[in-house]
Amino acid sequence: MRLSTKGRLAVVAMIDVALHRKTGPISLAVLSRRQRISLSYLEQMFADLRRHGLVASTRGPGGGYGLGRDAASITVADILFAVDGPADDAGAKSRAKAADDAQRCATPELWDSLSRKVVEFLDSVNLQKLVEDQIALGVQLHSQEEPAAKRPEPLRAAVKPSRPNAPNSVFELARFGIAG
Repeated sequence: MRLSTKGRLAVVAMIDVALHRKTGPISLAVLSRRQRISLSYLEQMFADLRRHGLVASTRGPGGGYGLGRDAASITVADILFAVDGPADDAGAKSRAKAADDAQRCATPELWDSLSRKVVEFLDSVNLQKLVEDQIALGVQLHSQEEPAAKRPEPLRAAVKPSRPNAPNSVFELARFGIAG
């Protein structure tokens, strides 16, 4: 199993969707702003997640994505497999290479065992547990339509208009003693 940035971001996005599931479908634009993940990247991820039945899309105004099944039945392994695909069979390649080079120490059993343990662990952690952990940490739930963050107006000192100390017409030239 591969543990990639794409997989990590997919887990983050799925936690957000699960956290806000009671507010209805979440648009990818809102999710993109909240999690600071590129919209095009989210579109690619959610296409994979939808293909694997982990999310369901709703079209039209107010549309977006929601969970495809209950959060308790979605595991972290499901999410990672959906966006990263199954890992290459590195163990089979290692065993074949070890057979070719009998003099060299090979440890394919170690790596196969480690991969199985990682998959077992990720398969034991479900999305509902991650949501509960986030709520316990005090994560704030947002409404679907988040107002754009307003910047406070900068304080500006009142500027008193000043009269220029230069002539602005031919008549003023005489007053300054320039006309000759």
